Amino acid sequence: MAAAANPKRPYARLLNPTSIAVVGGGWAAAVIEQSERMGFAGDIWPVHPTRAEVRGRRAYASINDLPAAPDATFIGVNRQTTIDVVRDLAACGAGGATCFAAGWAETDDGGALQDQLLAAAGDMPIFGPNCYGLINYLSGATLWPDVHGGERVERGVALICQSSNIAINLSMQQRSLPLAYVLTVGNGAQVSLGNMIEAMAAEDSVTAIGLYIEGFGDPVAFIEAVRFAHERGVAVVALKAGQSDGGQALTLTHTATLAGGAAVSTALLSRLGVAEVSTLTSLLETLKILHFKGPLDSRRVMSVSCSGGEAGLMADLGSALGLDYPPLSEAEAARIGASLNRLVTVSNPFDYNTFDWGDADALGAMWDGILAVDVSHPMLVIDWPRAGTGPTHTWDIAIEAVASALDITDRKAGVPALVSSLPESMPPEAAAKISALGLIPGHGLEDHLTAVAGAADIGAFRAAPPALPYVLPGAGPEGAVMLDEAQAKAALAAHGLPTPPHAVCTSVDEVAAAVADFGASAVKILGDFAHKTELGGVLLGIADEDAARAAASDLLALSDRVLVEPMAAKPLAELILGVARDPVVGLHLVIGAGGVLTEILQDSTILLFPVDEKAVRQALEGLKVWPLLTGYRGALPADIEALVAAVLALAAFVEAEQQRLVELDINPLFVHAKGEAAGVSVVDALIRFSPDRTPPRRVTL
Repeated sequence: MAAAANPKRPYARLLNPTSIAVVGGGWAAAVIEQSERMGFAGDIWPVHPTRAEVRGRRAYASINDLPAAPDATFIGVNRQTTIDVVRDLAACGAGGATCFAAGWAETDDGGALQDQLLAAAGDMPIFGPNCYGLINYLSGATLWPDVHGGERVERGVALICQSSNIAINLSMQQRSLPLAYVLTVGNGAQVSLGNMIEAMAAEDSVTAIGLYIEGFGDPVAFIEAVRFAHERGVAVVALKAGQSDGGQALTLTHTATLAGGAAVSTALLSRLGVAEVSTLTSLLETLKILHFKGPLDSRRVMSVSCSGGEAGLMADLGSALGLDYPPLSEAEAARIGASLNRLVTVSNPFDYNTFDWGDADALGAMWDGILAVDVSHPMLVIDWPRAGTGPTHTWDIAIEAVASALDITDRKAGVPALVSSLPESMPPEAAAKISALGLIPGHGLEDHLTAVAGAADIGAFRAAPPALPYVLPGAGPEGAVMLDEAQAKAALAAHGLPTPPHAVCTSVDEVAAAVADFGASAVKILGDFAHKTELGGVLLGIADEDAARAAASDLLALSDRVLVEPMAAKPLAELILGVARDPVVGLHLVIGAGGVLTEILQDSTILLFPVDEKAVRQALEGLKVWPLLTGYRGALPADIEALVAAVLALAAFVEAEQQRLVELDINPLFVHAKGEAAGVSVVDALIRFSPDRTPPRRVTL
């Protein structure tokens, strides 16, 4: 009970109960069955208004009739009765409840009922509503009305899911990944996803946290929870399902097409040091590495197999994920190969062939040499035969040889993994033996290598964590006003972005005079036009008076004002710098390939606030067009310093104008060679402001 006073463990009684109340009929009986099956040693008190007993246990007519205030309660009754039960639990000082019933804020008529539920709960924590509940595999406390596949453990990973059915499926895994907790979020009306992450990170028995999520809920709570998890040394892995289109509603910019919900989610997870995966199997594999050995300190790996085909596949798959197979020194190769057949060529990836298969001494000496190599994650590719197809004792020799090298005095390598090429080629018995030997069982090459990359990403984050992101909510699109190009460029220039000189003209004579001053010019219509080119509103290379007057006549027929500015020199590259607004994380920067190729190449990256020089440089280096900026095929390199300065100036503009900024495009931004006077130049710009000038609402931690 005392643990509940810890502000980081407000759900201690609910998560680790010594007494459980179970309210309802059939679903409640199922909860009792599951807690009994898991060997829960605490009190279980059924609550039912008319039954004398439930599943052989004495039933109590109401919460007020219980022997004491329960630590945890499963509520498996209808919506209105759920509210009444929660009110009684809160009044008697219960530790918390899980609310199973559906039909709350996720339905048209349930919002008011959910508000009533929250009012009834007060300060008492409730999971859900509209969720299965929770499983504590440490104590066997199972507030869960259905089947599940876990077993009792002393420590393990926690799974937090916004889908109860996905939680059931994940619990059925047979990969020797110990589960300590399974929690379901449901509507997250009171206890949010972030709250659950923080609660799990506070548990000493939790080694890593896996998320299946459809939305972040409160982004500030999520950010703070992940920060706390890192502080506790607990890594987080996430599978983010779905792609919100809310960030693209009522948008006009090219930036919006690059900054959908999935891209923003990825940027947030990366900024927070959360390993993002795309499949349930890679979620489990990443959690497995984090459970057994934690984040990796490098991307240096070694692959060992008795097949050239497996070695080649490991090289291809690992390289695609950015893993590094460092070459071996002559001394390392000689030591590894000393006990093996002389026909074997030692390399990395390493195919040791089958000459010494089943030779415990030779393989043990080989692994002594392998584990003396400085790699974070050595791997043996090994697949077990199907049962009944032949003897398997030589497979046991192979894995025991790996384990025998764990205690060598000059070991530099991390804990090895034994990885099957196919997930089904690692039977549960083999996986259990591998983990018992202190090794990592890996199920499937691609999933396992994805997990290695994720664990390495977390390690790199921990070594040099960036500043925590904060949320700039920005302004909604309702009533937004578009600046014309001249106004937009003036606003950007005021914050240090380089823009060309220009003239705003309202007559043919003024256009002709401006062209005479500037020389070869670009002439464009001005107004609230999102895409001037499609309207025929942009004419380039206008160099003499006749051309200027003809251009002015054509364009002034489309708009009462035109912009004239000197033609920019041909750039090394065209980029897009933009600002979009996500409904969850707010305003964010987008950097990518620009010009006419923006949507075609889809080559962009997202930066969350705050933005610093290091983040900008990393973002640029991650673009496919980065080689064009570094002197591709003998060309001069771009003025990277000027480009970085322009991005930082745009970030300052966003910070200053975030209370009314809806969206922004600089497309294209011309990037010139280093040493040229232009450096970079804003060739076109689009800005939409909201008329609302309420004070800034940056959300900080």
